[in-house]
Amino acid sequence: MTKPMQFTGRLWRIEDSSGRLIDDIDTDMIFHNAHLHITELSRMGAHAFGNLDGYQDFPSHVTAGDIVLVGRNFGCGSSRQQAVDCFAALGVSLLIAESFGAIYKRNAINSGFPILTFKPGTRFPAHLSEVSVDLEKGELIGDDYPVALESFSAVQRDIYLAGGLLKTVPGA
Repeated sequence: MTKPMQFTGRLWRIEDSSGRLIDDIDTDMIFHNAHLHITELSRMGAHAFGNLDGYQDFPSHVTAGDIVLVGRNFGCGSSRQQAVDCFAALGVSLLIAESFGAIYKRNAINSGFPILTFKPGTRFPAHLSEVSVDLEKGELIGDDYPVALESFSAVQRDIYLAGGLLKTVPGA
């Protein structure tokens, strides 16, 4: 199965009441430790952002193909894979952040879930605008203007196209 390198979907701006993208969203806010007993991917999505004030109802409003935009240091904290998998379970296409927590970044890349970063001060389209993202070019198009993103590295691309790090290893 060929994996897409371009996505079109609604842009979910995860922001505070002033319209600023939220920084330092930790893995407990993304997927609370009370739900770590859940091992079936299909059941994880219902708990995405369940511990993030103002976004507890996110799973009931997001649709497959949507794109999530957050501030810096997204996924800081513990190494729980469910914090990546809950977005995959909902059908979220990709995550875009100013930066990712180191362990979260590795978990996402290793599982073949697409993530991209942007430079501080980058302007983005409005909440729930329809946008298109090209992983190889590192570009988001929305509201008639392009937004520069960091493109996939060669390693990230290869792992993503393989469907995860373990699928790049013969016999795995």
